[in-house]
Amino acid sequence: MNDDLITLATWMAGGFSNYQQAAAEPRMFAHIRVFFRPLPVEFFAGIGFYSEQVYDYDLWNPYRQGVHRLVDLGDRIYIENYSLKEALLYAGAARELSILRTITSDSIERRNGCSMVFQRDGNRFLGGVEPGNLCLVGRDGNQTYLVSEVEITEKTWVSLDRGLNPDTHEQVWGSEFGPLRFEKCQSFADELPN
Repeated sequence: MNDDLITLATWMAGGFSNYQQAAAEPRMFAHIRVFFRPLPVEFFAGIGFYSEQVYDYDLWNPYRQGVHRLVDLGDRIYIENYSLKEALLYAGAARELSILRTITSDSIERRNGCSMVFQRDGNRFLGGVEPGNLCLVGRDGNQTYLVSEVEITEKTWVSLDRGLNPDTHEQVWGSEFGPLRFEKCQSFADELPN
């Protein structure tokens, strides 16, 4: 594995909060927590994560969950995204290892067209959804495609997710006030494989 992949995994492994942003601008930003918990090395025979995004007031009811596999492509890092077939069974797995250990390869399915591609840029990694506008997300009866822009540093995670109309390319959902700005509150890097 290349050094950039190890660095990205180390920076991703943790719990993040946008408390500062939400406290400064509560009418524009809810307080959200994002967790990236390393999966056992055997899961993907490499580095993988389980992720959860939750409103701070409702930690057992995540609004987004996923499983991710990091793939070394040399000059960039590819992160395959998987959904959980029975997602609510695994709610809280980012905080409770007993739940995390119940996730198996049979409980996930690949989200085709939804992988993220990251490249190192100095002291940060910049990433976005793979090209092609193929990561389709249904929202309120409308089909949209996901556009996601992410910046990861050792201590921060900044992301802007938007759903665009496939025909007009106009925004249908997502932040109207700019990116969410998370700060790392806890590290799970010691759970990554050596």
